[in-house]
Amino acid sequence: MTDSNEMIINLVVFGRTQTGKSAVGNSLLGSSDFESRCCPSSVTRHCSLGRSCRISGILRRNGCELPLRVQVLDTPSYPHSCLSREQVRDTVRPALAHHFGQEGLHLALLVLRADLPPCLDESDHTIQLIQELLGPTWKDFTAVVLTHADKAEEAGFSEEEYLHSASSTLLSLFCSVQHKYIFLDNHKSTIKEERAIILRKLLNFVRQNNYQVLLPKTS
Repeated sequence: MTDSNEMIINLVVFGRTQTGKSAVGNSLLGSSDFESRCCPSSVTRHCSLGRSCRISGILRRNGCELPLRVQVLDTPSYPHSCLSREQVRDTVRPALAHHFGQEGLHLALLVLRADLPPCLDESDHTIQLIQELLGPTWKDFTAVVLTHADKAEEAGFSEEEYLHSASSTLLSLFCSVQHKYIFLDNHKSTIKEERAIILRKLLNFVRQNNYQVLLPKTS
């Protein structure tokens, strides 16, 4: 994860179609590596890895600034408009093992929309897929990203009010992942200051997890 010159964090994004999953990856990378557009069908069909340039001003160690580099694996959504569960699983599993099988995965990001009522329980398809891919400790290595927080704010909900009004299933999910969640304002997602805030929060989650990594398996 670190050498004398930089720190690297490895991330993978999961989510349903049109949650903004690929856009989250682009925001974290500060680029447009992943195709992201409004479409009536699922856009992403293959896994792809994006690597950021060195990011300064985020992290300090021993009194000195330590550049950060982010690696993000974008994955096909699930449920998918064209791919079956088995096809998505068999696409993502070897990609996880190939890219993070040695260095390890720091966090999986489950992307949800803050402006749509989530239907979340143990039978949720996306969560089941994450469980299958990451194994029994998936909750320790998963954080939730709520996109379109700007629309929730336009509807009169601050983050605190949103959480107060959230469904018990969403609050239960937050609890299960040790309250690792982030609100993402899509209007600000490409702004440097907003990106820095998000990266600091992700680094804090990694720190809370004692910098542990999950080593994905091929089967």
